[in-house]
Amino acid sequence: LLIVICYLAIFQLEELGFQHFSRIVKSLDTAKMQKFLRFFFNAMYLNTWIKDEWSQLYDSLYVKENWIDPLLRWQPKVQQLIEQLTDKLNNRNTTVKTSTVTQPKEFNLTVPRPRAIPIPLPIPGLEKRLPVPPTTYKPPKEKKQLEEIKTKKLQKTKKTNDYQFGCAAMKPEKGEVCCKILSYLKISQEVVPFLAPYLDVVWELVLRQYFEELQIDNIPIKLNAAAILRESALYQRKKEQELKRIENLLRGARDPSEFLEWQKQMRGKDLEDQLAEIECRRLQGKLSHEEAVLAHQNVIQENKKKADLMREKKAELMHQYAEKRLQEQKEMRELVEQVVEGHKNAHQAKIKLQKYKQQIVQEVCEENRELLRQALEEEEEKLRKRCELIQQIRAIESLPSLRHKFVDLTEVSSNGV
Repeated sequence: LLIVICYLAIFQLEELGFQHFSRIVKSLDTAKMQKFLRFFFNAMYLNTWIKDEWSQLYDSLYVKENWIDPLLRWQPKVQQLIEQLTDKLNNRNTTVKTSTVTQPKEFNLTVPRPRAIPIPLPIPGLEKRLPVPPTTYKPPKEKKQLEEIKTKKLQKTKKTNDYQFGCAAMKPEKGEVCCKILSYLKISQEVVPFLAPYLDVVWELVLRQYFEELQIDNIPIKLNAAAILRESALYQRKKEQELKRIENLLRGARDPSEFLEWQKQMRGKDLEDQLAEIECRRLQGKLSHEEAVLAHQNVIQENKKKADLMREKKAELMHQYAEKRLQEQKEMRELVEQVVEGHKNAHQAKIKLQKYKQQIVQEVCEENRELLRQALEEEEEKLRKRCELIQQIRAIESLPSLRHKFVDLTEVSSNGV
């Protein structure tokens, strides 16, 4: 920490500024900073031994100009800082000159006028709707007019029918008129008995078809003049077509009864052919069903035969397997008997072997005893001879020895020659 403060005081004090330097010093320990600054910024110490120590490493002129002189210039302000630190240590209040703070003033601006409240717009009223016309729920007039026109046309057609086909009823007072019409149209008198019912039936069918086509639903329909004219034109056209058809029939047109009869016969024939074909198909289906049943029965019989063969083969295989098992059991029984007999023979052989071994052991023991006896006898004989020899030696030693030496003059001298 002191190294950092020393570095700031020597090299960075001018750039940092004394005010920032004093803040840094005051933020640290007061006693340590007071002692350090009093020692480091002492003029006598700076000019004497501190300068001498720095001059040993650097040039003395450079040390004096760049380091010592700036520290001496800052020495008065540092002395004030030291006094402040001393007062702080002595718990004395220090009077610090504070600079006057600039007090801001408000701008003299014009007060804006209050915003006027807007006048509310009038709410537009809803337009009155027209009431529903009463004709909406009433049937239209055109329908009544159309019905009146229809009734008039029906009455008119009825009058014309009564006038034209009055002879169809074959009343006696109108028979002459019908005969005149038939003679005028060149129709034979044979057709007269069948003409009245034919005309009645035809006219009834025409009127029925016309009324079915002119049938109107209960829904009210508003028709214009063009639709009414089209309907009347259609009615007139159908009426003319039917009258022409009747005139053609009266003039000798062919009766469709023969065609209808032929058509009925042909349809009956077609129906018979269809029924015959259906019956043929039914019989074919029945035959195919019977064939399928027979084939199914044949398959069942074949399956039964196969099952019987399989059962026979299975029974034969089971019989062979049972015989094989019996043979194996018999062989196993014989083998067990042989093993048991072998065990018995082995026991007897073991007993015989034990007896043989015991006999051998007895013989060996007897031989050993005999050999031991012979060895003992030999040892006793040797010991006896040794004792006798010892006795002889002792007896010889006990005899007096001759001390003089006998000279044999014939003895050859042993000089190594």
